Amino acid sequence: MDLYGVFGVGGFGREVMPLVRWQLRGADARAVFIVDGVQAPAEVHGLPVLTLAEFLAQPEAAKYFTVAVGDGAARRMIAGKLLSGGARPFSVTAPSHRALGGNACGPGAIWCDHSVVTADARIGAFFHANLFAYVAHDCVIGDFVTFAPRVSCNGWVTVEDGVTIGTGALIRNGSQSKRLVIGRDAVIGMGAVVTKSVPAGVTVVGNPARVLQRVETMP
Repeated sequence: MDLYGVFGVGGFGREVMPLVRWQLRGADARAVFIVDGVQAPAEVHGLPVLTLAEFLAQPEAAKYFTVAVGDGAARRMIAGKLLSGGARPFSVTAPSHRALGGNACGPGAIWCDHSVVTADARIGAFFHANLFAYVAHDCVIGDFVTFAPRVSCNGWVTVEDGVTIGTGALIRNGSQSKRLVIGRDAVIGMGAVVTKSVPAGVTVVGNPARVLQRVETMP
């Protein structure tokens, strides 16, 4: 029997677990929650809650995980611990997700209900696309990127590693000759309308989006 773990018992983790259980239906596998360094109940929604160390010590030969934590930097750190412990990432795909053609996505993604990726997008590892999030044609998205619900990312956009895009934000399309680029570790605020490239490590808000503050980028 294989073991599948969802890291996180917060709101997003509890939203993702039913998708995992649907995905595992009929398989010889069991699902658990994983936590690290926080107090948690022994069970959530009838499923065991294991510490990271307990998860890695389970007797199942094959251990798989996904990280249901919205913060990209935290997701990177957690994934690193689980990978170094020998666990393997798996992607979660809701039944109503649509991928239309020619796309590629790295491991550990979470595609929530009604998320869409259209054509010829290239997406990195541990991507989150929350409810109704949209990735259009020819986008290039880095690792540990978070799209909150109803994010609309139009075509010819590059989103670098660690970017967080808030609920309802709209990213204007670039072009084949001039891509719109959102720099590494930038934060796009809720409802922002991004009409031009965003530097690395800044927070932008508003319509049109303007720089609110600069944040430290990951090394």
